[in-house]
Amino acid sequence: MVSAEGCVIDLDGTLYHGGAPIPGAAEAIHRLRSAGIPICFATNTTRRPRSALVARLASMGINVEPDELHTAPVAAAVWLAQNGARRISLLLDPATFEEFSNFEVEHEAPDHVVVGDLGDAWDFHVLNRAFRALLAGAELVAIQKNRSWDGGSGLQLDAGPFVAALEYATGCEAVVVGKPSPAFFDTAALALDVPVSRLAVVGDGIATDVAGGQAAGCRTIAVRTGTFREDQLAELGRPPDAVINSIADLPELMGV
Repeated sequence: MVSAEGCVIDLDGTLYHGGAPIPGAAEAIHRLRSAGIPICFATNTTRRPRSALVARLASMGINVEPDELHTAPVAAAVWLAQNGARRISLLLDPATFEEFSNFEVEHEAPDHVVVGDLGDAWDFHVLNRAFRALLAGAELVAIQKNRSWDGGSGLQLDAGPFVAALEYATGCEAVVVGKPSPAFFDTAALALDVPVSRLAVVGDGIATDVAGGQAAGCRTIAVRTGTFREDQLAELGRPPDAVINSIADLPELMGV
């Protein structure tokens, strides 16, 4: 059993995978809510705004409010505002631009280059434009630095390799604001009004959910769905607090 006062639950690979819900996901969330456990839903995706994620979860029988979604783009917008950003170059799906409506989008002379996942839109021109902006003094911000993700047809490159290319070419080190940044989980704990040490991070990503949650001082629960691989557990300094077959097993693990 894992004792916790709140849960940060990953989306892709944990609640759903390849466009289909994980069996028992909706029932598990209902049981946790019925037990009065505060929940927020965390994701590093930069391809969908919160409004689209709300609709997607609703189609799976999981009703959430936008402010229950703790997304990497939202965390990035908060960080940018706190650090005085005004003009930003956004390297991510235009659908997610709505999370950055308080900033001026400027690709040629930005003060920050903000990198998410552009998918098939990555090309030499986009990378070279960002490279030149960074050489001119812009700061590099990575919404997330995942190596890969599974869109349902197999693994494909995520934003991380492109962030790494810009770091290598410029000598800059990106500020990472999504998972596994401890700041991401700290702000989730604040939103839930739960001490970070009493928060359980639940997800399939060993490097993002488990290692990130551990670095922030959270309890961690890995699920054997999505991108989970048993051999990745050996890469951790210490094992997660629990490993379960799927999100459907979470209520029993937490004693509800």
